[in-house]
Amino acid sequence: MGVSRRVVIAQLDLVVGDIPGNTDRVIEAAREAIDAHGADVVVFPELALTGYPPEDLLLRPSLAVRIQDAMDRIQNEALQATLIIGLPLHQQGLQYNAAAIIENGELRRVCCKHHLPNYQVFDEARYFAPGEASVVFDLGGIPTAVTVCEDLWHEGPVEAAAEAGAALIININASPFDTEKQQQRQALLARKSRENNVTIIYANLVGGQDELVFDGGSLVYDQSGTRCVELPQFETGLFPVDLNYDHHCQPVSQPLPDPLSLEESVYRALMIGIRDYVEKNGFKSVVLGLSGGIDSALTLTLAADALGAERVMAVMMPFRYTSSMSLEDSEALAANTGVGYRVISIESIYDEFMKQLAEPFGDRPVDTTEENLQARIRGVLLMSLSNKLGSLVLTTGNKSELAVGYSTLYGDMAGGFSAIKDVPKTLVYRLARWRNRDGEVIPQRIIDRPPSAELAPDQKDQDSLPEYEVLDEILELYVERDYSAESIIAEGFEREDVSRVIRLVDVNEYKRRQAPIGVRITDRGFGKDRRYPITNGWRPGI
Repeated sequence: MGVSRRVVIAQLDLVVGDIPGNTDRVIEAAREAIDAHGADVVVFPELALTGYPPEDLLLRPSLAVRIQDAMDRIQNEALQATLIIGLPLHQQGLQYNAAAIIENGELRRVCCKHHLPNYQVFDEARYFAPGEASVVFDLGGIPTAVTVCEDLWHEGPVEAAAEAGAALIININASPFDTEKQQQRQALLARKSRENNVTIIYANLVGGQDELVFDGGSLVYDQSGTRCVELPQFETGLFPVDLNYDHHCQPVSQPLPDPLSLEESVYRALMIGIRDYVEKNGFKSVVLGLSGGIDSALTLTLAADALGAERVMAVMMPFRYTSSMSLEDSEALAANTGVGYRVISIESIYDEFMKQLAEPFGDRPVDTTEENLQARIRGVLLMSLSNKLGSLVLTTGNKSELAVGYSTLYGDMAGGFSAIKDVPKTLVYRLARWRNRDGEVIPQRIIDRPPSAELAPDQKDQDSLPEYEVLDEILELYVERDYSAESIIAEGFEREDVSRVIRLVDVNEYKRRQAPIGVRITDRGFGKDRRYPITNGWRPGI
């Protein structure tokens, strides 16, 4: 005799460390899933009670007490469904990344994560002990096993559960976004479900946490490897999935969404990253400097879309090298987006600095010192507005510039959050064109003009850098794929360009270490993904 069960996947945006608040969200979501959607089972993300990643909050002595209080609250609700909730679990002096299965208010079992990721942005081996074999249990008549995130990516947990008779695998996740991730998840689930003859429910987190963005996009595959359900990316909500079981577990198929383009997925990830960093940290608004260039234009547009124009202030800080085109385009962009806008000249401030520095500078020739001073004055002004107004300063540098040090410490790098820190320059242009797809928001002249810092007369970025199309390809090979100099040259790039770019990447590690965090969209962002010593004697010739 077959059975039918309704599973509701809770794609939630949770706050790291807010255990009472996250518990409230879990209880509210469970009630709604049961009352409004008729849920038999409600599935929550990995480490839902702490948020992900809680990092060294996991080492706090009071954590176990707080988690137990949260579990007591959830169990006392005696909700008439099965809840699968991610949490840190303390047992016999060890801590596990676990999933608790609560049935009608009673804790029935826990399933602990076997494989602890310890690469890129993950360092779970610092906090957790590995779990043991998956346990197959009866979930309303369906033989089921629960696994946690990384366990799906390794051979062992799913295979053992299938051999033990599981027809359904529920995998809870906190899987961060990058530009290739959803396609990788789909390929993995198709293979794992088909090879093991099981249905897999993959439930993921949504939201921004410091540099990470979690994109949801939860998935359900049947035992043939067919994708039956795909939930929206970057959207929170409660999403019912119906299962029929008679010898095997068959999900009821739902219409699949159209895949997001690269530009749309990245743009939405950046918006969530900005929004959640601002709101979860209690900022009222943001402020940023407009230059008339493409990077600040994209950052401004992202901020306005993420937060609303009323919470964004743009400041144009012209100097004698600032073109009338930059002033006109900045004003037009501010008008198009509806943000607050003001102009503060740095001319007299710069002159006073130079007057005070005249004696110590002596007769030394003009060099980048004077250029950097302009950027640093602008940084001081923005940080002063931040202090007075309670606004977060968004920096506007892109990944290409950050890679080669084309930025000024305590100048354009001064701020609290770097919105496009992981976006290569060529992708910046693609995002700007995508944003203008339904009508011009970013003035076309900003997109079309050659990029310039305007810190010296007739300055162009390509005076000191290769063309961005070439630069970004070299950077991808060196930074993201770990190619040696000779391997990059063998791909057809000029030796002089490769040597110069690699040298700039290496010598500017000290700058990147002092940069604000920003949204990660690739699988090799500058931050936890790539940790190089500032002081080192390595030479990247081979």
